[in-house]
Amino acid sequence: MNPTLILVIHFAVVLAALAIGARTGGVGLGLWGGVGLVVLFLMGVAPTAPPIDVMLIILAVIMAASVMEAAGGIQFLVRVAERIIRRNPKHVTIVAPLTTYAFTFLAGTGHIVYPLLPVIYEVAHQNGIRPERPMAIATIASQQAITASPVAAATAAMIGLFASKDLAWGLPQILMICVPSTLCGVIVAALVQTRIGKDLKDDPEYQERLASGKIPAPAEAGSTEALPASAKRSAIIFMIGVAFVVVLGLVPSLRSLKGPDGEVIEVAMPVAIEMVMLAVAAASLTLCKVRPELIPETSTCRAGITAVVGIFGLAWMGDTFIGAHKDEIIGALGGMAKAAPWTFAFGLFFASVLLYSQAATARALMPLGLSLGIAPPFLIGMFPAVNGYFLIPNYGTIIAAINFDRSGTTRIGKYVINHSFLVPGLISTIVAVTVGLVIAKFLA
Repeated sequence: MNPTLILVIHFAVVLAALAIGARTGGVGLGLWGGVGLVVLFLMGVAPTAPPIDVMLIILAVIMAASVMEAAGGIQFLVRVAERIIRRNPKHVTIVAPLTTYAFTFLAGTGHIVYPLLPVIYEVAHQNGIRPERPMAIATIASQQAITASPVAAATAAMIGLFASKDLAWGLPQILMICVPSTLCGVIVAALVQTRIGKDLKDDPEYQERLASGKIPAPAEAGSTEALPASAKRSAIIFMIGVAFVVVLGLVPSLRSLKGPDGEVIEVAMPVAIEMVMLAVAAASLTLCKVRPELIPETSTCRAGITAVVGIFGLAWMGDTFIGAHKDEIIGALGGMAKAAPWTFAFGLFFASVLLYSQAATARALMPLGLSLGIAPPFLIGMFPAVNGYFLIPNYGTIIAAINFDRSGTTRIGKYVINHSFLVPGLISTIVAVTVGLVIAKFLA
């Protein structure tokens, strides 16, 4: 059979698994990735190795974050974010995305944005600011930060890739390139957002909803309910762990040990992250007196396990598909990527639209980038391109933002793709990749 036809058939299997999984939702997305993998296997495609290192890193981070939530640490961080946002109500469109970016950067997951969304809405609504402006960019910022966070699953995928290839690139270079590039992307998009849409006083649709009583009155300031004493303590322990991970990445000598024969053994960064975050989880469990049975019940743990299953099924399926058609794909993309390496970013972007996961996209396509001869610093510069999940507005944080905006200004348009998140998503991603590639050129 014609190789091109076989590739198309196999790709149809991948798309079908993604479509059914997306409709199922939750862990179903990852589970249907497994179904797609089985179908490919029955069609004669040999499965590649599952992404073990990435999943183990995520599990370790999930445990640390889940213990922190059980101790009240997540609530403590959210309370801090509330105070930051409410102190700058007139500049909520700028402050809100920077706040969600910072908290995602520290926690390693965009799911922390959920409890902040109603706060952002109320602050904007109370001050006559169109809620769509801060709601949309704050949601996008919470995902851009994932490609800069030292404890995010997507970063773990990049670290694992470079470590497996024995390349002298890792967390320090990812931070040096992706932190400034994604921040630039978020800031530029936030400035543009301040001009998006009509002000509430000039929006006839909003005024009609307000007059008819469909929009509830703005809520009062955030909750003042006392948090447990362990809340602040658990957050501090988690932050110390994150800082230690960053230090280990920046100073490789701290991960070097002498073997029995005097040889130098360097502990790989994925292993270092796994050890540190498991230790952080144990420290929080003990020092904050958290009941172990509460940990699996936290929203962080449930969301994290869903992410692990998603990466297990989707990344494995995608890696297997690409591995089976590596020659054809390299042949199709090789000339274009060699002539203009930055065009590989388009492949990352559109793959992330299908995979719904920055980590799964990085795990599936970044090895291909190395095969195409793209240098590691430029792959890191293009890393933020894996944030294309927003193009089709069915991601959890997007749906949540739409539902939390009771003014109706944050929405999905008539043609689906013309939604509130399209402009900030495209601007932040384009700017981040552009700035990242410029920085990468100086580091190469």
